[in-house]
Amino acid sequence: MTLFLRTEMHRDSVIDGGIYAGALFFIVITVLFNGLAEISMTIAKLPVFYKQRDLRFYPAWAYALPTWILKIPITFIEVGILVFMIYYVIGFDPNVGRLFRHYLVLLIVNQMASGLFRFIAAVGRNMIIANTFGAFILLLLFVLGGFILSRDDIKKWWLWGYWASPLMYGQNAIVVNEFLGHSWSHVLQNSTEPLGVQVLKSRGFFTEAYWYWLGLGALCGFTLLFNFLYTAALTFLNEFSNPQAVTSKEPEENETGGMEDGIHLSCHRSSFNQQTNTDCGYEIRRGKSPRSSQNNHKKGMAMKNEGVNEDKLVLLKGVSGAFRPGVLTALMGVSGAGKTTLMDVLAGRKTGGYIEGSITISGYPKKQETFARISGYCEQNDIHSPHITVYESLLFSAWLRLPDEVDIETRKMFIEEVMELVELNTLRQALVGLPGVNGLSTEQRKRLTIAVELVANPSIIFMDEPTSGLDARAAAIVIRAVRNTVDTGRTVVCTIHQPSIDIFEAFDEGIEGVNKIKDGYNPATWMLEVTSSTQEIALGVDFADIYRNSELYRRNKALIKDLSKPAPGSKDLYFPNQYSESFFVQFLACLWKQRLSYWRNPPYTAVRFLFTTFIGLIFGTMFWDLGSKMTKQQDLFNAMGSMYAAVLFLGIQNASSVQPVVAIERTVFYRERAAGMYSALPYAFGQVVIELPYIFVQAAVYGVLVYAMIGFEWTVSKFFWYLYFMYFTLLYFTFYGMMAVGVSPNHHISSIISSAFYAIWNLFSGFIIPRPRMPAWCSWYYWICPVAWTLYGLVTSQFGDIKETLEIVSVKLFNFQSR
Repeated sequence: MTLFLRTEMHRDSVIDGGIYAGALFFIVITVLFNGLAEISMTIAKLPVFYKQRDLRFYPAWAYALPTWILKIPITFIEVGILVFMIYYVIGFDPNVGRLFRHYLVLLIVNQMASGLFRFIAAVGRNMIIANTFGAFILLLLFVLGGFILSRDDIKKWWLWGYWASPLMYGQNAIVVNEFLGHSWSHVLQNSTEPLGVQVLKSRGFFTEAYWYWLGLGALCGFTLLFNFLYTAALTFLNEFSNPQAVTSKEPEENETGGMEDGIHLSCHRSSFNQQTNTDCGYEIRRGKSPRSSQNNHKKGMAMKNEGVNEDKLVLLKGVSGAFRPGVLTALMGVSGAGKTTLMDVLAGRKTGGYIEGSITISGYPKKQETFARISGYCEQNDIHSPHITVYESLLFSAWLRLPDEVDIETRKMFIEEVMELVELNTLRQALVGLPGVNGLSTEQRKRLTIAVELVANPSIIFMDEPTSGLDARAAAIVIRAVRNTVDTGRTVVCTIHQPSIDIFEAFDEGIEGVNKIKDGYNPATWMLEVTSSTQEIALGVDFADIYRNSELYRRNKALIKDLSKPAPGSKDLYFPNQYSESFFVQFLACLWKQRLSYWRNPPYTAVRFLFTTFIGLIFGTMFWDLGSKMTKQQDLFNAMGSMYAAVLFLGIQNASSVQPVVAIERTVFYRERAAGMYSALPYAFGQVVIELPYIFVQAAVYGVLVYAMIGFEWTVSKFFWYLYFMYFTLLYFTFYGMMAVGVSPNHHISSIISSAFYAIWNLFSGFIIPRPRMPAWCSWYYWICPVAWTLYGLVTSQFGDIKETLEIVSVKLFNFQSR
């Protein structure tokens, strides 16, 4: 509205008509591009659809038809907001009939686009494939719509694409509706045709009024066709594959999971860090508390929960306890009891809310920077980089978390011992993969999570529900690995839900005054029965009072008091640096992991190269030899159109495709940074640097293909300037996609944010409306629009030295200057 404001829009020449045509073109492609959201929404629902379809819940058409019908009222609102806000502000033909015909065309364009992208999603069935295929289809519609490349200049081998493009019919319908209106019916001096007809001819559009209804009918036909193909794809296509997990033969060991002599991780602690003391005590004191509604009692741990206190929800109050080496401690209780909250507070992972009290380590106050170096935290969600192997995951963790003095051989030996301890030797070369999609099974990922923390040689390990989501056998394997870890002399604390009897007996557990569990009885049921307030009333006992009056309570309080005092002659832990490795080593390690991840991610790297090559060939054949023809202005506009379309589509494709990759790795980054492996800057540098060679190859492949086929002037300077601008354009688009993920909660939100900026960059690029015709109050954005600088550089480097006068056949402005 502000860029094409009617007070700045005139109808005095063909040039003015070109500005209106640019506004109409942008409106149509905005409505068209809004249909892209259908891809992600459709793919997200496909797994449920396939399951229900295969169970004969309904036929595919019964699923597809409501999807189409429910989109119709949304289309009326979406297009209505756009049209009724801008139509009269821009100054289109004021006839109300033309207003509603304008509205009707855009309604059908929106419905056509929704059907098209639903069909693409149903055929692609995968976000990367569907987005790539969708971008390719959009490119054909975009370039062959009749605006970027005039109909008269389309090569004969691409004319079929022009007539098959739905955008062409929508574009012709909307421009015919506007330029055959009363506002454009006046005849200019020295002309015999109305100005509107001259504008249509100048851009190669049809001039007959019936093209409005022809275009409208064609759009309706495409809408029906795409929705029919969408239904057919749902009917006949299935998921690509079922989730597969890596299988391995379990090593033959006894049920207790005992290890051979000599494999004890605690023996390496003194050699790695002389200052670490493994006798650790924790204390959280929150003052006196009344009787709590529920109590959980553990060896060395007493936890009480309080309800609501004034305007704050109190999660933990009056909690005190101690954890000791060689003792596997369980934090047990119903959901919401505060188990994970307590563990997060102790580990320093809880950043919100109010935390009071004291925590001591070997008698010294806890310092989080130091504590992160000697502790490990196994989160409930097993978060790992999907495209590296099990061994590489451990190597990366050991590289960044073990001290500098540990040489490479010792580090590798230590990794081998950890893999033996948690029984991962048979999976050393297996890719980690994505949870539930490919790679390791849930149980194998749990063991990898434990191993990744163990290779840091921590004194204390926290494990948040290590058996969550596992069956009885898998849970037993994980707990066996945990038990082996405890037997090395480490302090291990777990939260656990509904343990089996084997898992239950693996913990060091004992509460006075409670009947022991009977043989064969479900331990989870027993735990709920004996700890419920109902059971207390039935038995006439109060566990809180029993515990406070017990010898166990007095022993625990004495233990806490003893462990809260430093041992004679001991010193507090101190590390000269926050991280084990220097900034440069952190960068090298992050770059090493990114290199492996990129190389093993063909859906991202290979598809990007194939897409670029394919787009280069398409552009080359569409704009064949147009770069060498500079006899009329339309030739210049066609060459500019090739640059404009390439920059937008390749750039947006790069930015969109990198976002899911960055989003997955960002989750891993949060875990690894919290573990004290590296800071944000070396990680960001690694992710940026790994893109440089890939984008260079991409720009080189595209540049050589297109430069030769379009027929730009073969001089060294012009060729390398072309490569320069394409390379740095693809770079800033890719880095913009990374940045958008970094500042948003997830890549779905980032894609929405990015789309808004793509539209603005497109609008201010200088192609749709030239800079001299932009109103002064918004032309400032042209100078900070990166796409405008790209087009300016490409056009100037190729044509800035041309001195010949061009034949004026169609008039359109683009601001560039001679060198």
